[in-house]
Amino acid sequence: MAVTTHDINELKRRMQGALAALKSELAGLRTGRASQHMLDPIHVEAYGAQMPLVQVATVTVPEPRMLAVNVWDKSQVTAVEKAIIAANLGLTPSTEGQMIRLRIPELNEERRKELVKVAHKYAEAARVAVRHVRRDGLDVIKKLEKDHKISKDEHDRFSGDIQKATDQAIADVDHMLNGKEKEILTV
Repeated sequence: MAVTTHDINELKRRMQGALAALKSELAGLRTGRASQHMLDPIHVEAYGAQMPLVQVATVTVPEPRMLAVNVWDKSQVTAVEKAIIAANLGLTPSTEGQMIRLRIPELNEERRKELVKVAHKYAEAARVAVRHVRRDGLDVIKKLEKDHKISKDEHDRFSGDIQKATDQAIADVDHMLNGKEKEILTV
């Protein structure tokens, strides 16, 4: 895709996409309390394709430390169980017909530290995504200057705008990470 114009709003939108992905991944990290979003990252091998769990089952929170997964198609119950185990969330499925119950165990100190490491990994992936967007934006304005479509002054101004947007997005990533870290360590 050859971009011939510089659009800071498009770059910001792409950076926001990285932040939204991080928010979703962090929501899936469990903190000792049951949340429907804990199972969002799980994909199930169903009907010959990888599908998000929410497309083959309903997830509810009947108790503060329990998740209930109601699989719609009885033939998919085993696939959903395997996907939950493979996700390595520390949850053991207990199946009764089409209902899979997941008891949320208390978090010990070691597991909390592991979850913090996972949160850091997610945050670093988001930072890398933001930096890729920055690089793409800088490449576009470099090409525009080389093709004499913008001046050196415009190049410098656009570079500054892109860097400001990048700095803000990275600060947002760090803020989200710090919030999740406190949540994990103080539950």
